[in-house]
Amino acid sequence: MVAAVRVHKHGGPEVLTFEEIEVPAPGPGQIRIKQHACGVNYIDTYFRMGMYPSPVGMPFVSGNEGAGEVVAVGDGVTDLKVGDRVAYVVALGGYSAERLLPADRVVKIPPAISYEQAAGMMLKGMTAQYLLNRTYKVTKGSTVLMHAAAGGVGQILCQWANHLGATVIGTVGSQEKGEIAKANGCHHVIYYREEDFPARVKEITGGKLCDVVYDGIGKTTFPASLDCLRPLGMFASFGSASGQIEAFNINILQTKGSLFATRPTLNNYVAKREDLIATANDLFNVVASGAVKIPVNQKYALKDARKAHADLEGRETTGSSILIP
Repeated sequence: MVAAVRVHKHGGPEVLTFEEIEVPAPGPGQIRIKQHACGVNYIDTYFRMGMYPSPVGMPFVSGNEGAGEVVAVGDGVTDLKVGDRVAYVVALGGYSAERLLPADRVVKIPPAISYEQAAGMMLKGMTAQYLLNRTYKVTKGSTVLMHAAAGGVGQILCQWANHLGATVIGTVGSQEKGEIAKANGCHHVIYYREEDFPARVKEITGGKLCDVVYDGIGKTTFPASLDCLRPLGMFASFGSASGQIEAFNINILQTKGSLFATRPTLNNYVAKREDLIATANDLFNVVASGAVKIPVNQKYALKDARKAHADLEGRETTGSSILIP
């Protein structure tokens, strides 16, 4: 029996229950890992609340991300062995001291990356990787707007976009978060509670506006985000921290400049094993180089998962949060 955090009914952080579960031996194509750290992400709250359906039904072990060492290998697994250091992003099962995983969904962690770093960056870091390199290809001279620039994905996006040579504009909710955004490569900070962010973007860019808006907020930043984009610009909505964007008249994209809008998700970008490995390796390389730092600013014991969720939803966190089994 191993410690885990499960959800038996949908609701607030209080529905997370700390209990013991049985983890069987790995079957064909599976591995069992002993987890050293478990990532905490906004998507975990969506599953907990029932906004995203659980693919395994009820009850389920919460969590989508983690890092640990391989302790057992099932039949047919040839490229992993006991003792390997691995990390992953898969749907559910993350908040557990040990767990089973499909071998083809994990990646090996290079020596330069710690378990805690890996657990704090797989989902957020690979999300940043595809957003900056595939959803919209950010290059030297690009102008980008990051909502929630001091958040977990925001800090990585700001550093990485800066590293790629972009002008980085970020929105934040407080002076303290503004300092965090600046420290992570954000050139211009907009305080959205006090300032009209589309007007400030227009001012900052001299009327040229942005090539791309990266929005993990959702409802409260839409449709104003579209007013920050130049003609043919890209609106990438990758999260719904304030609630989901409702259905809208697609003609709005034409009237605001023949804009592109997408709602990407990591699962589609790393569905092929070669894409998963390439995305993870690009992330590991940029972190190992020092160009992007992964700030793990909150650490909780596994049994304190409720507090981790309450802090995350209360906008009390910056950077990444992890649970330690």
